[in-house]
Amino acid sequence: MGMAIAYGLKDRYKLEFVEPDISRQEELKKEFDADIYSPDDFDITDRNIILVVKPYILESVGRQIKGKANTLYSVLAGSTIEALKANIDAKNYIRIMPNVSAKFGASTSVITGDKSKREEAEEIFSAIGDTFWVDSEKEIDIATAIAGSGPALLTLVAEAMMDGLVKEGMKRPDAIGITNSLFKGFAPLISSAHPAVIKDAVMSPGGTTAAAYAMLEEGAVRSSFIKAVEEAFKVTQK
Repeated sequence: MGMAIAYGLKDRYKLEFVEPDISRQEELKKEFDADIYSPDDFDITDRNIILVVKPYILESVGRQIKGKANTLYSVLAGSTIEALKANIDAKNYIRIMPNVSAKFGASTSVITGDKSKREEAEEIFSAIGDTFWVDSEKEIDIATAIAGSGPALLTLVAEAMMDGLVKEGMKRPDAIGITNSLFKGFAPLISSAHPAVIKDAVMSPGGTTAAAYAMLEEGAVRSSFIKAVEEAFKVTQK
């Protein structure tokens, strides 16, 4: 996720990286032509920090950090602002949940935290895609299931569609190309109308869409996605 965000921000902002792994430091330096620091050599005082680490190492990372940041932007799923404050010193705290599409400037980023920094946060992360401010940490945890995990869930849909085409006799490269094109065209479509309106426009009585849709309902696909969001939210609360 850190690399995806960096790719999205590099043309608009001067980036610096803190990376403990020496081999990774060299990769980052070549890729971004940026200053790279080890944790022991970096002071966060008055800087805007984007924290991208595994949530379970927050405490150990906090012990290595020196100084007081201007704003801490945390990408740690489920890590509350209270937990961030307990481990890293900053004047302002923002939580953000983007996704890997940030690399292409197409992330869905949900944001919450200090309202005085809302405008700044939205400006920064608009460089990697769409931003959505929510008023509570519960809402960002709920949104994580789609904003953060959504790309992985959609890969299941895409792969199943590809496999279905192959099962019926289509060559794999053609199945991949057709499915990819479908997803590309679906983005502006779903942005322009409610899903039910689109479904009704495509579905004709006794047609192929009606048959396929009925099969998905029989397989409880709708219910499974709703439950997937529920389970993802539960994980953020642990």
